[in-house]
Amino acid sequence: MPSRFRLFLLGLALALPLLADDPATRLRVEVLTLTGKPVDRASVIVDFVEGRSYVKLGKKILKHWEARSSQEGIAKFPSIPQGKMRIQVIARGHQTFGQVYEVDKEEQLITIKLNPPQAQHSEHQ
Repeated sequence: MPSRFRLFLLGLALALPLLADDPATRLRVEVLTLTGKPVDRASVIVDFVEGRSYVKLGKKILKHWEARSSQEGIAKFPSIPQGKMRIQVIARGHQTFGQVYEVDKEEQLITIKLNPPQAQHSEHQ
């Protein structure tokens, strides 16, 4: 009987790390113009690029979130896993923005300044 109890304790000790949550962050993205004015109603898309889940024995984390910025230019996301994220911002009257960021803090604010649209030109006369 004692050997079964020891096996149970060993199994429990090995399983406890699997029950722990992966590190998470509360991400906020601030969207501004080049002059520092907030951009409201901008689409902010976050795609998980790199990171592995400890809970799922190293399986890749494939996640995608979307949010709109408020009148203050802030887009808030729920608690998400930490790792490398591709953040893309699409707003009317501005160039589309995209860049990869390392998200590794419990709370993180990322400020993005959008460029104005470029003038269109044509190769054809």
